[in-house]
Amino acid sequence: MASSAPSSSLLLHLFVLFAAAAAASPNRNGYMHLRFYNHERILGSGPNATVVYSVHRTTSSSVSGFGNVYVYDNLLRAGVETDSPIIGRNQGMGVGSSMAENSGLTNFQLVFTAGEYNGSSLALQGLFPVAPLETVFERAITGGTGKFRLARGYLLTSEVHATNTTLTGQLDAYITFR
Repeated sequence: MASSAPSSSLLLHLFVLFAAAAAASPNRNGYMHLRFYNHERILGSGPNATVVYSVHRTTSSSVSGFGNVYVYDNLLRAGVETDSPIIGRNQGMGVGSSMAENSGLTNFQLVFTAGEYNGSSLALQGLFPVAPLETVFERAITGGTGKFRLARGYLLTSEVHATNTTLTGQLDAYITFR
């Protein structure tokens, strides 16, 4: 008479199959933390500038002057150093949305062009405050493509280095998947 209980061999094979399936999609239903650096040229125009002011409605000295619109395409690097590997681009736009001129609304994509996340992107939005160097602020991760499909989370940004012509920000992305 055959037993209706599964054999231990069958259970072992099923366990290996499920373990392999789980390993094939790491972090798919979990949590991920990534750190990279935004390298922005803030002065000038032409091929070396990464910020282009498309509409400058006010005479404010602040980029986030109310009504100002700006578009940017910055380098994402693995490190703070200017010679660290390029892993992608930060492409987006901002609008001076504060009458007090102390913040702007940004909407941008982190587009990965090298490394493990090549071909993937993260979509983000939120306020960008006019604040002293090393101030930490938060923006929402609203989606993604490729390896970041269905991503949600938040991005903490802190400007860590500035010169008269450049600004370097540390970006810490905290991502969950749904």
